[in-house]
Amino acid sequence: MLSAAIGYFTQEKHILSCLSVTCGTAASEQHALGGVADRAGTPIHEDSIYDLASLTKLFTGLMVMRLREEGLLDLARPVTDYAPQFANLREITVDQVLGFEVTLITPQRVDTQPDAAAGLRQLFAVEPRPVVGRAYSDMHAMVLKYVIEGAAGERYMEALHRRILCPLGMANTFAHVPQSRLQDCICYDGEHRIEGERWIVREGIAPGTPHDPKAHLLMQEGDVCGHAGLFSTRGDMTRLCQGVLRMDVVSRDSLRYMARNRTGRRLPDGSWTQFLGCQCYVKHPDQYYSEIPLYMSDQAIGLSGFTGHHIGIDPEVGVFTLFLGNRVMDRLTVLLPEKGRCRADYGLAADGSGQVRWTDGCLLFSSVDYVHQKDAKLHAPIRELLRLPHWHPAGNEWPSCP
Repeated sequence: MLSAAIGYFTQEKHILSCLSVTCGTAASEQHALGGVADRAGTPIHEDSIYDLASLTKLFTGLMVMRLREEGLLDLARPVTDYAPQFANLREITVDQVLGFEVTLITPQRVDTQPDAAAGLRQLFAVEPRPVVGRAYSDMHAMVLKYVIEGAAGERYMEALHRRILCPLGMANTFAHVPQSRLQDCICYDGEHRIEGERWIVREGIAPGTPHDPKAHLLMQEGDVCGHAGLFSTRGDMTRLCQGVLRMDVVSRDSLRYMARNRTGRRLPDGSWTQFLGCQCYVKHPDQYYSEIPLYMSDQAIGLSGFTGHHIGIDPEVGVFTLFLGNRVMDRLTVLLPEKGRCRADYGLAADGSGQVRWTDGCLLFSSVDYVHQKDAKLHAPIRELLRLPHWHPAGNEWPSCP
């Protein structure tokens, strides 16, 4: 069942070059994987190392809650009590940053700076603004990384190793992949984008270096980012999911706090804003926009990663799902058509799949809107496999199992 779903994405539609799917409970798991790790066609395997991209934010959110439980961090205190570098955030609490309740804007884009030092100057000059439109941003986790270090009195990775990675046996999770493991790293090079009249290619992303542009810049000098930049294996990420379900990482109360909607509401035109918790997505009323699958409850937390990942953990139902993949390598990831044009004009299907002919004449497979295909193609078979009903939000009622 899982292998068929993986084959759809990697062999039939070529939306992803590889995909690993894992689901289960705190004590059990089922998984399958398929596809290739690089341009040479090397098959992925159990020790393959994935660029976690924004799944890194979940570690950051969990670390904040863990330090709170230890009495080292007060969410009601200003950011500058722990990270005085952020002088413009002296009136902003850690909690506001944790829950995306304020927009954070840098004077200039961090990822356009000439070096890491210049990038950090922009980051430390970040300013708060009221939330208008999209609330989700990398900036919040980038700030929280320094809050964690100030509260813990040690570097981010040191704190993470002592509190989460080592206790869970996550020996294959890295910020900087050892030279001996680079051969296991999946290739995330050759991303293509069409943004109006701009046709963009990102090249030169070496194995073991983060695809995310901001992390790619700032981590060149050995630092770690809070929003992206961690690398891990399927096995290690399964250990994380199961550890969270066992409450070995943070308490049930902390997980409930993380899953509380901080930003979601209905707008006057009938649409919805994003539903975000503490460095994670929470259940959305419109499933099309939900990172939480239908079979998970309103106590679930979830995240996606630009490189092709998804994680969902539900302590109420007691299940997790984990997708680790690659929608980046030599693929079109973003299509914002020129005015007057549509996807079909570029050769794509309505769901974003298909091929686009690039300016050099090469045909590229597309991963545009992969995120919106996960419910039907991945979550549906997982629901059947785990024999889970849909969670009914009204009164937390459950329909009968299929």
